[in-house]
Amino acid sequence: MYILLKKEISAFLSSLLGYSVICVFLFITGFFIWILPGTEFNLIESGIAGLDSLFILAPWIFLFLIPAITMRMFTEEKRSGTIETLFTRPLSDLQIITAKFGASLILIIISLFPTLIYLAAVMMIAYPPGNVDLAGIAGSYIGLLFLCGGFASIGIFASSLTGNQIISFLISVLFCFFFYSGFDLIAGMSNGLTANAISALGISNHYASMSRGVIDSRDVMYFLSLSLMFILLTRFNLEKRKW
Repeated sequence: MYILLKKEISAFLSSLLGYSVICVFLFITGFFIWILPGTEFNLIESGIAGLDSLFILAPWIFLFLIPAITMRMFTEEKRSGTIETLFTRPLSDLQIITAKFGASLILIIISLFPTLIYLAAVMMIAYPPGNVDLAGIAGSYIGLLFLCGGFASIGIFASSLTGNQIISFLISVLFCFFFYSGFDLIAGMSNGLTANAISALGISNHYASMSRGVIDSRDVMYFLSLSLMFILLTRFNLEKRKW
């Protein structure tokens, strides 16, 4: 499984797409946080030493970038005809899916790692220097990683549905958008306990809690359950080839 994990990471980082995804994420976040004037995201104008803008922007950017990462996970295997060779390896379907899921998460972490420069800059410009809520920011990073894990599992499931990368990308974006904002839109049409129950099914409700730096076991269980659900759906979809 480790060999497959390493292969997926190497394939991504040896392609133009890999570096494009990382550069696009850093460019968009950097542009909104440090350059674009007159917006709520501009950290300099806000006068607040924090990274709230990053954690508000990142889910919307990853909603498109993570499908770009995962769209090739199984579609490329189908296109190149290596899918059957892959399944003849001494690995279970679940191990193959887990390796591709793990590779996706590692690639996401690689794209997030340079944002620590933003944190260093915020600590330097804070008054007094270093007066930053590091515990809250750490909690927000953890919440963002859980969110990315959910998006990655959805993307891998979408990749298993088709042999076309564009279709896989579009399906993944639609699913990610629905789970991030769709339940909130539906909840807006309801009221009271029903609205709260529907909203609790969506990603944004749990991410908003974690992005405040509060690590609640209910939010953690939600994200783990979401990722596990789509990993198992991917396994079910792949196992259909045996029927």
